[in-house]
Amino acid sequence: MAGTILEPGQIEAAASKPPFLNLPPRELFILRAERLDKLAVDHPLGDYLRLLADVCRAQQQVLDNPPTLPALDAHRTRECLTHGLPPLAADTLVREDAWLTMLDAWLDAFGTPDNPAVAAALEQLRDADAGQRKAWAVALISGQYDSLPAALVPFLGAALQVAWTHQALSLDSTAVREREDQTHCPCCGALPMAGVIRHRGQLNGLRYLVCSLCSSEWHYVRLKCSHCRSTKKLDYLHFEGSPHGVKAEVCPSCHGYLKQLYLELAADAETLSADLATLDLDMLLAEQGFQRMAPNLLLAPGGEG
Repeated sequence: MAGTILEPGQIEAAASKPPFLNLPPRELFILRAERLDKLAVDHPLGDYLRLLADVCRAQQQVLDNPPTLPALDAHRTRECLTHGLPPLAADTLVREDAWLTMLDAWLDAFGTPDNPAVAAALEQLRDADAGQRKAWAVALISGQYDSLPAALVPFLGAALQVAWTHQALSLDSTAVREREDQTHCPCCGALPMAGVIRHRGQLNGLRYLVCSLCSSEWHYVRLKCSHCRSTKKLDYLHFEGSPHGVKAEVCPSCHGYLKQLYLELAADAETLSADLATLDLDMLLAEQGFQRMAPNLLLAPGGEG
């Protein structure tokens, strides 16, 4: 079979080039749960972080033992990969039925906690028909938080996350085409939740954006706004002495910001839990007129869910 012949220098470069895409680890949700439990100790939002730790444990239970789902459309997946489009496009697949099975599985795994407000929100999700569930999910993924009850956000978001993470783990990461200035997830098209600055091996010093939906990570150059792509006068704000390793990359061009997790400052940190543990930084930036551009699907803007 004919192919391109690589010179020795090209072979070495190809072998040493860091991956564009990292799929989420299979133990993702239990890692998040364990981290949330640790962060909850003496934290002002400790009860909420512990609740979300339980949410993540139910996510892991479903990811480890998923219900039977229809296979992805192989032709559609192949065409998306060929043309550089997200094969798990959330804005399309969320209108289909497959993920609803994952929602029911997550609701069964989570059960009914003692908290009356949480129990009421879960009951509302259980009682809703397929059309209503899809409408809420479309609103959540598109950032239209006013179109769904705030109390449903972390639970609906959890189900969506586990559904799309399950599908992402079935992808061949090497088949996903790299594009310059990829501001949305190349797997599902969702916005990034935050960035993470790696600190070991060939990834040392590289920034990866972390998908808010399927938790895949893709390489995005540093010192560039991941919203408007500006490189002018970006600032990095944080609380002195914070143990979470989080700084906000603030862009004066679009007045937005994206949190960055520096693993060299907190080696055992995890992006979603670090984001939730640093909501005081979001409050400070909001007071200064900056807008959060990144969704966290376990958090309703303006509140704890």
